[in-house]
Amino acid sequence: MEIPRQEIHIKIDNPISSSKELKTDLADAKPVVLMSVLRSLHAGYFRISLSLCSQALLWKIMIAPDSPSMSHLHSKLPSMAFHLLWYLALVTQVSLCFLYALKCIFLFDMVKEEFLHYIGVNYLYAPSISWLLLLQSAPMMEPNSVLYQTLFWIFAVPVLTLDTKLYGQWFTTEKRFLSMLANPASQVSVIANLVAARGAAEMGWNECALCMFSLGMVHYLVIFVTLYQRLPGGNNFPTKLRPIFFLFFAAPAMASLAWNSICGTFDAVAKMLFFLSLFIFMSLVCRPNLFKKSMKRFNVAWWAYSFPLTFLALDSVQYAQEVKDPVGSGLMLIFSSVSVLIFLGMMLLTAANSNRLLRRDHVLGSATDPKHKQKTLSLNATNQS
Repeated sequence: MEIPRQEIHIKIDNPISSSKELKTDLADAKPVVLMSVLRSLHAGYFRISLSLCSQALLWKIMIAPDSPSMSHLHSKLPSMAFHLLWYLALVTQVSLCFLYALKCIFLFDMVKEEFLHYIGVNYLYAPSISWLLLLQSAPMMEPNSVLYQTLFWIFAVPVLTLDTKLYGQWFTTEKRFLSMLANPASQVSVIANLVAARGAAEMGWNECALCMFSLGMVHYLVIFVTLYQRLPGGNNFPTKLRPIFFLFFAAPAMASLAWNSICGTFDAVAKMLFFLSLFIFMSLVCRPNLFKKSMKRFNVAWWAYSFPLTFLALDSVQYAQEVKDPVGSGLMLIFSSVSVLIFLGMMLLTAANSNRLLRRDHVLGSATDPKHKQKTLSLNATNQS
C-alpha cells in the first residue's frame, strides 16, 4: 500500500521588501493628494487671506495711539493679538500663493479656464489685494522705506496688468460685453485699485494714488449702474455665491478709506462714501431671504461676508476719529464688534468643515461665460425636441 504524498508550501515574507513596497505606495500617494488639492484650489480661496489681512489692518488702526477704540487700554493683549493675527495672515497668504503657483505650473489649463471664466477672472485680483493689505498692516515696516515701496510695486503691477486686460476687453472685444459679463464679483477689480490707491497715498505718492482711485471709481460707477439695471449678466449668477453681494458696500467703503488717506482727513467726500456703504449694507441685511439658499451648505464663498464688513468697520473707526461724538463711537463699536465676531465665526466654521473646504467647485468648472451657457442650454433643448 502506497502512502499519498502531501506537498507543503512554506512562504517566507521578506520584511525589508514589504517596507520598501509600503514606502513606494506612500510616495505615489503624496502626488495624488497634492494634485487633488491643486485641482480643487481656485483664486476664490484667497477670500480667506483677504479676510485675515483686512482684519489685521483693522487691529493695527484700532491699537494706534490716536485711535478712540483701544488707546485707553494699558494692556498688551490687543498688541499681541494684532501681531499674532498678522503672522497668521502672512502664513496663510504664503501657503495659498505657493499652492496656486504649483497649480500654474502643473495645471495651467485649469488656470487658463479660470482666467476665461466670467466670475473666476475677478478673483485673480485677490492675491494682490491680500498682499497690499498685508503690506499696509505690517507692524515692522514704514511706508517711506525702500523695501515697502519695492514691495508695493511688485504687488500693484499685477493689478494694472489685469486692469488693462479686463477693462480693455469690455469696450474693445465684441464677444465679451460688460452687459453680458457683469456680476457682483466684478467689483473685486474695483477694490484692488482702491486698495492700491490707499497704499500709494500712505507713501505720499498722491499723484499715483489719485490715478488708481480715479481708475477704480470710474469703473465702479459703470459696474454699479450695469448691475443696477439687472441686465442679462446678473441672471447667471449662481445662488451659492450670493454672499459676494456684500461686495456692493465693500467697494464704496474701501473708496472712503482710500480718499481719507489721499486727503489726510475724513472730509465730506469720504463721509458720503461711508454713508453710501452703510445704506447698501442695511439694504442687504434687511433681505435675509436673499442669502437663505446659499447658507444650506458650507462654502468658501461664505468668507465674502467677512472682509466687506471689516472695510466698513475700518470706515467707522476713521469716522469716529473725525467726528468725536457718541454716534460715531457707537457705529465704531458696533461694526468693529460685528466684524471681529463674523471673522471668528468663519474661522470656526472653516475648521469644523475642513473636509468640505477643498472640494471641486462646479461653478468655476461650468461655462466660461453666460453667452456660452445660453448656447449650451439652447442646444440641449434642440436635441431633446
